[in-house]
Amino acid sequence: MKRLTLVFLSILSITTLSFAAITKDKCEAQGEDFIFAAGECIQFAVSEGDTEGIINIIVHGTWDKGTNTLGRYAPFAETLTMNTDITSIAVALPGYSNSTTNTLQDLTHGGASVYTKEYINFMAALTIALKEKYEAKVVNYIGHSAGASLGINMLVLHPEIVNTLTAAGGRFNLDKFKENEKKGLISIDSALDKVGKTKLLLVYGTKDKISKPKVTTSFYKKAKKAGVDVEIVKVEDAGHIDLDMSDPSIDAITEMVAE
Repeated sequence: MKRLTLVFLSILSITTLSFAAITKDKCEAQGEDFIFAAGECIQFAVSEGDTEGIINIIVHGTWDKGTNTLGRYAPFAETLTMNTDITSIAVALPGYSNSTTNTLQDLTHGGASVYTKEYINFMAALTIALKEKYEAKVVNYIGHSAGASLGINMLVLHPEIVNTLTAAGGRFNLDKFKENEKKGLISIDSALDKVGKTKLLLVYGTKDKISKPKVTTSFYKKAKKAGVDVEIVKVEDAGHIDLDMSDPSIDAITEMVAE
C-alpha cells in the first residue's frame, strides 16, 4: 500500500497543487458514494461482492454534460458483481451525475480529452484511490467508448495500476486527429510495449458506426503481433450504445476476471 500511496501523491503533484473549489474533507462529507481524486470529487455506485482483494472499475464514455451516467451504469455494476462475486464500482467522470468539474471538463469538451496527460493522470489517481479504499490488490478496468480509450491509454503512463482491461467500442490511435492536433497526445498504439502483463479484452459490435469494427480488429492484430496478452469478442448486430453491457461482452468479462 505504501508504494501505491507514493504513486498517488506523485500523480496529484503532476496534476495541480491547489484546488480552491473543494477539499478532500468536503468531498467525503458528501457521502459514502463520493471519493476525492486529483482535485475532483467523484460520485460512484458500488455493488459489493464477497471476493476480497479484487475490484471491477466501470468507466463510461461521452454523454451530454450533466447526464446521470450512474443511473445507467449502477445496474451494470450489479450485474457484474452477480456474475463474478467481485465488488464492482461504476464511476461518474467529471461533469456527470454529481461529480465535479474543478479542473477537468466533461468529455464533450473536445474529443482529445482522454488522450491528454492531465486526464490520464486523473484516471490513474481515481483508480488508485478506489484501490486503496477497497484494499484491492487486483483491478479489472471495464471501459466503454471514450472510457475504453482512456483506460488503455492509461497503460502508457501507469502500466502497473490495472491487471485486466476491457475496452468496448474504443479507439486505439490518433488517426481521427489532424497532424497539428496530435502534439502532446498519448495513445497506446505507439506504446504497445507499455502494456506489460495487463491482459486486454477488446469488444466490438458489427454495426458500430462510431467505433467501426476495423478500428478494433486492426488494433487486435497489431497487439497480438507485438506479443500482448489480448482477446477479442465480436458482438453480432450490435451498435455502439451499451456494447459493454451486451451478453457476449459480459460473458467474456466474467470469464477473464475469473482466471
